[in-house]
Amino acid sequence: MKRAGVLLLVAAPVVVTGAYLLMPADTADAPSSPSAPAASREAGGDRADGRAEGAPAGLASPEKKELAQQLVSSAENSTVEWRTSYGAIEDDGHGDGYTAGIIGFCTGTHDLLALVERYTRARPDNGLARYLPALRAVDGTGSHEGLDPGFPDAWRAEAEVPAFRKAQEEERDRVYFDPAVRRAERDGLGALGQFVYYDAMVFHGPDTGPDGFYGLRERAAERAATPTAGGSETDFLNAFLDVRRAAMLARRPGIDTSRIDTAQRRFLEAGNLALRTPLTWQTYGDTYRVP
Repeated sequence: MKRAGVLLLVAAPVVVTGAYLLMPADTADAPSSPSAPAASREAGGDRADGRAEGAPAGLASPEKKELAQQLVSSAENSTVEWRTSYGAIEDDGHGDGYTAGIIGFCTGTHDLLALVERYTRARPDNGLARYLPALRAVDGTGSHEGLDPGFPDAWRAEAEVPAFRKAQEEERDRVYFDPAVRRAERDGLGALGQFVYYDAMVFHGPDTGPDGFYGLRERAAERAATPTAGGSETDFLNAFLDVRRAAMLARRPGIDTSRIDTAQRRFLEAGNLALRTPLTWQTYGDTYRVP
């Protein structure tokens, strides 16, 4: 996880984080994998878009979506300027290989491979296509074999291509943002809850395992009912944040959990379920503000 100096938030966003192993299908809000159990689903009402009747709209609006990228980026890159991160690439030492781009696609967690494969189908002559055999070989590991020394420079160069920037945004939405918002809408959550799901999807990955997003949601729902199931939105989100924080610490003891403690939890304690601006929060001791 990258660190930077203290920034004051203006109106620009960013996202970079390690996503873990299982990716969701194109047509659903849950992962598809032969080794993953199917996550249970609560009824989502009778709306054509799958959102429960009466559930508040929120994060999918252009303004709130931009805010969501800023919030995630403050935790992932210590900046809100997420559009500066298309060419970002590094190995952060967490065992996921190279972490790159606006959402932290990782060579070890399948999502970077999926991005390059999809991009290559549309643009076979791109500068990353020659690394596909190596990307397939290191998928699921922290290895750089076949990627060094040229892959980081190739990524940075391709990130100057508008089509690749668009591909990164589309993959971010397909794998992380859209499934998180859909699931939150079905659970009757407003903009804050939708963001809480999105940030968890990015950090933990769209996995049905116990430490993946869907596993965390299931455990939270055992502690407190979702609004769709008749529960309190605040109580459910507190339960979800508790479960998620414990999972972060179990995975990486000593990890900084300020993305929850001094950001999401603060918004929840203030009753800001609509994620209204202005917002002030801290991550890693740095303060951010959105007017």
